[in-house]
Amino acid sequence: MGDVLKALAEVIEARKNAPAAESYVASLYAGGVDAILKKVGEEAIEVVIAGQRGDRDALVHEVADLWFHCLVLLAARGSHPEAVTAELARRFGISGHEEKAHRG
Repeated sequence: MGDVLKALAEVIEARKNAPAAESYVASLYAGGVDAILKKVGEEAIEVVIAGQRGDRDALVHEVADLWFHCLVLLAARGSHPEAVTAELARRFGISGHEEKAHRG
């Protein structure tokens, strides 16, 4: 799983500066961070709708879209999926209530 996210992040990084007409990723970057945030929000709503409907295939499709756009956002802000997996690893084995209580 991590290999796919890492490879996808590398492709996203490589396409940042491509012509917007030739690359969807480049077109997102051309719109700026606000455009990327809008796409993340749209995809999150679509995940909620698919989850409510109970269609597992649609849910998987929409979560994949959301993860992709989150990877674009991470790259736009100078981060990588490894930072997210490191944070998940840090939280592993800690109660969600406990972890949330210790946030600043």
